[in-house]
Amino acid sequence: MDIATEATWPRDRLDADYTARLTCSAEDFARITEDYARLSQAALDLPGARTGIAYDDASAETYDLFGTAPGAARPCFVFIHGGYWRALSKGHSAFMAPMLAARGIACAVPDYTLAPTVNLTEIVRQCRAMLAHLWHNAEALGIDRTRIVVGGSSAGGHLTSAVAAGGWQAAAGLPSQPLKGQLPVSGLFDLAPLAASHVNDWMQFTPEEVQALSPLRNLPAAPLPAVVASAERETPGFHRQSAAYGQAVGAPVLTVPDRNHFDVVLDLTDPETALSRALLGLF
Repeated sequence: MDIATEATWPRDRLDADYTARLTCSAEDFARITEDYARLSQAALDLPGARTGIAYDDASAETYDLFGTAPGAARPCFVFIHGGYWRALSKGHSAFMAPMLAARGIACAVPDYTLAPTVNLTEIVRQCRAMLAHLWHNAEALGIDRTRIVVGGSSAGGHLTSAVAAGGWQAAAGLPSQPLKGQLPVSGLFDLAPLAASHVNDWMQFTPEEVQALSPLRNLPAAPLPAVVASAERETPGFHRQSAAYGQAVGAPVLTVPDRNHFDVVLDLTDPETALSRALLGLF
């Protein structure tokens, strides 16, 4: 499945296929984003919660860490938020931390500078820097560096697989495969259709970014367990992207029933959902 060929399709079709807001009402969207923030507040009450950990001098961006314990080296889930690279924050992104902490798994949620203040090249650089900081400081942070799983939703799904992509790790002092697994949810894996759609109005992708930062064109350099997930009520473009990336990396594609583009990740608050089982199985 060659997603890149979609770039030749009519603009109105691409705009519809990649407009996530079409998957729910305006009222539901507002409620769901409020749920992100409200449910994430509970993570702040977890023992040992740490906020504002600086990971990158150049950008001064930070991440929050939840669910660690004194004297323990815990596996860690890194969740990268979505928002089409221009919205949301780490304050919306820790809603799964209590569920994970109850199972002995830490959770780290980073901020990154939003577009259009910076371009996608810089956003990807920051997310990779965050992973490098977590890996290099694992002992001090109470993290088992051999059991780090990265996941994210929508644009965060793209950033998940951009972190999993090969070619950048050696320069950051990392092994070729520092991750235990990846869980992109409703992600974007070839940027060519986005560059031909309304998304380019704020992202201004360059041809070089489309080539270098499309995970379908830059697969993991070493084997990496993965589950690729998407919501049942996604728009067609997101379904095609997930199917193509799952095929490319040899990973199962999980379609989460009765969920839209925005509420699908809230399944991670419940350990019995298929999405949570998929995540826990990666550790």
